[in-house]
Amino acid sequence: MSTPVVPIQRYRWLRRARVVMQLGCLLLFLWLFSKTDYDGSDTIDYAVNLLFRIDPLLALCTMLAARAFILLMAPALVVVGLSLLFGRFFCGWICPLGSLLDGTQSLLKNSRSGHPTLFPSLAATILLAVLVAAALQLPLAGYVDPFSILVRALAQAVYPALHNLAEWFFTFTYQQAPPWVNALTEPLYAFLKAHVLPFQRKYFDLALLSMAVLLAIVSAEAVQRRFFCRNLCPLGALLGWFARLGVTGVAGGTEACGSCRLCSRICRMGAIDEQRHINPNSCILCMDCLVQCPRQVIGLQMQAPGRRGAGLSLSRRRFIGTVLLAGALPPVLGVRRLTAAPNPELIRPPGALAEDAFLQRCVRCAECIQVCIGNGLQPSLLEGGVEGLFAPRLVARTGYCEFNCTLCGQVCPTGAIRVLSLEEKHRSKIGHAWFDKDRCLPYAKGVPCIVCEEHCPTPDKAIRFREVVVVDDSGRDVPLHQPYIVDAFCIGCGICETKCPLPGRAAIFVTSDGEDRHPDRRLPANPGGSSSGYGGY
Repeated sequence: MSTPVVPIQRYRWLRRARVVMQLGCLLLFLWLFSKTDYDGSDTIDYAVNLLFRIDPLLALCTMLAARAFILLMAPALVVVGLSLLFGRFFCGWICPLGSLLDGTQSLLKNSRSGHPTLFPSLAATILLAVLVAAALQLPLAGYVDPFSILVRALAQAVYPALHNLAEWFFTFTYQQAPPWVNALTEPLYAFLKAHVLPFQRKYFDLALLSMAVLLAIVSAEAVQRRFFCRNLCPLGALLGWFARLGVTGVAGGTEACGSCRLCSRICRMGAIDEQRHINPNSCILCMDCLVQCPRQVIGLQMQAPGRRGAGLSLSRRRFIGTVLLAGALPPVLGVRRLTAAPNPELIRPPGALAEDAFLQRCVRCAECIQVCIGNGLQPSLLEGGVEGLFAPRLVARTGYCEFNCTLCGQVCPTGAIRVLSLEEKHRSKIGHAWFDKDRCLPYAKGVPCIVCEEHCPTPDKAIRFREVVVVDDSGRDVPLHQPYIVDAFCIGCGICETKCPLPGRAAIFVTSDGEDRHPDRRLPANPGGSSSGYGGY
């Protein structure tokens, strides 16, 4: 099929439109990201999780793992349909990580734009592995999805670091600069606080790891342009597969071109080989080759669906090996001690599904971690096993679950955390508080302290006191209030542990015992009038 001749001016306009679209989508993404932060309201007014809901890779893997159609992720079908029409345009026109990588080219120039992709089968291999694992209910897509990687780094490292930098700078100018400087900087600081900076300073356990992953992807641009997109991105491989099935692509380049290889040299995705064959799996419709082709033989072309084949471009040996390796993971993970005895320090957000279903849906997007008012949600390392890496958990010594907040469920793009009404949230029990009487001041030292009871948010206080008289170190009788937990009212929010005035380890701590998600973890009931104890003993 011959390529229709289109005036080059039209391609130039298309390339300008692509650049404008990239910039606009990047700005929209950053604006939605900033709106994920708490702003004083318990309602999120914008679709801040839109990027994750239009991601076909996350949608497919999550639905495979959950074995259910997830309506929240139905918008991903729009991207699938557009990819069938326009090929892998999403990577070149919309993807914020791709736009970020393109933007770094002025800093990390390299001469390998048109060189063959270093690992041409790796992205498809990763895609196959995450799909097989998802089908066996082992969620891995969130570790390698470009949006999850980008948002995790921004939420846990870049955004908090920007807040710290701004605080340091404006504190310095306020304390050290002359009044005329403050007349300029203070309004600027007020504007940034209102529209750009986070609501408050936050701290995250895996900030360095999340940032290191993003920096590695950006730094790889020095090795090869769009290194991550070409060699590693499973979302790109999936969209490339849709592009191969689709009806639109770039075609052209013949023997008549002679020794000209300009299209091959300038292609940022390495989609054009030395023989000027254009790979639809890799072409992102950047329009560079169409604009710069000296003979104007390259152009957009319509083809019958599926004419270019439907394979994943993997050898049979690699395909079988990947399936076997990914398929072996779930049985091995199933025999760990963690499976039989869950970690009691693993406290999930209120509204989280039962642990297995939660992990199957969680895409490690960090949206709930970013929006958490109390800075209580932290990314997990290995507390929930390797399949729980980066999933949210409450670390009550760092922060707590705000009693009147339901934001984490509102921003979750997959329903791993259910949206709760305020009444449901007040009744939701995510864990239980326990006293360490060897550290609690009224018990261990005979020193009065009521901090935990003062901060307990439940209307019927879950922390109460028994009035006792103890003998202090001087031999005097001291009347004291010794705290205890009322099991029926404690919801495990963790504010008692956060506010405990002891340095280091708190005298009251929260575990996942008694959480609503798992009825088998309910706390032992008081035997009441029975003279026997728990279990009849």
